[in-house]
Amino acid sequence: MKAAVYHEHNKDPRKVVKIEEIEIPKIKHNQVLIKVEAASYNYNDLWGIWGEPIKIPLPHISGSDVSGTVVDVGENVLNIKKGDRIVAHPNLTCRICKDCTSGKEYDCRQRQVWGFQTGPLWGGFAQYTYLPEVNVIKISDNLSFQDAAAISMVGMTAWHMLVTRANIQPGQTVLIMGGGSGMGIAGIQIAKLFNCDVIATAGNQEKMDKCLELGADHVVNHRESDWYKKVRNLTTNNNQGGGVDIIFEHIGKSVFAQEVSLLNMGGTLVSTGATTGYDSKLDLRYLFFRGLNLIGATQGTKAGLEEVIKWTSKGKIKAVIDTVYPFENMVNGHIKMMESQLFGKLITTPQKL
Repeated sequence: MKAAVYHEHNKDPRKVVKIEEIEIPKIKHNQVLIKVEAASYNYNDLWGIWGEPIKIPLPHISGSDVSGTVVDVGENVLNIKKGDRIVAHPNLTCRICKDCTSGKEYDCRQRQVWGFQTGPLWGGFAQYTYLPEVNVIKISDNLSFQDAAAISMVGMTAWHMLVTRANIQPGQTVLIMGGGSGMGIAGIQIAKLFNCDVIATAGNQEKMDKCLELGADHVVNHRESDWYKKVRNLTTNNNQGGGVDIIFEHIGKSVFAQEVSLLNMGGTLVSTGATTGYDSKLDLRYLFFRGLNLIGATQGTKAGLEEVIKWTSKGKIKAVIDTVYPFENMVNGHIKMMESQLFGKLITTPQKL
């Protein structure tokens, strides 16, 4: 089979990621073999290629978002059969620790992100891959493979942030930072599922317009120095003094202090990333005088992913795809992601090589 493999780290993916011929993997008793129909890019694919912020097994196959068809099952697989259309749940956990058995698999100390931390040669950018039975979810016939791959990781993480961690409630005011990103696109739509008033931010007018098309009620440009003042002005009619109830955050240093200042009394900021830097200064008076909740989130549960797939199948959440790359040119997707000139997800199609 063909797979996108790299044997060393480099800041330029074109120098190390190559399409190679490798053996089709052999599955264990509790695993399923998947013919990959579509695979979606994530920023962790770049981290793996760069070898930062953590080292990963080499040689490596990246790719954490996969949809496809089951072509073989292990002898102890009970609920998945050959021919099933599936999407991957990339959160690999021990499933026996206290966190796992209490429904908090995202806190498992042995958790690994499949396609990022796993290997060698175990990820989704290949014509065939494999996963434990518990890490695949059936998808309906009306959901395309490309849409399933595009929504899975970002949708699951956004659901975890807003529903599981921030306890979103109907009618709240929700600020979605980076609404033009894959995460932001999912966040806008999930917040609207809960009939919230959604303010999104984006970095240019084209992305701002698309956020409105997705359902955002208001949008501001977070590259403008007074962006947070515009957000506050949008909320002055909602409560005395203005403020938002939930902030969906993954930008980090460049906006974090201003975000905290925007929270309403008892408001919640939930963070899952820091693309502009990790170290930020805060005015702690906001924290204790307003009784704020600053919480983190990463990945999500299988149940959360199933909710996202359900709502996507019903057309209530839309998978937004920027570009589909033929597998032989899939490294171009890494370059486009580095340049951040996209709206929606990038997809590659290994089976069409």
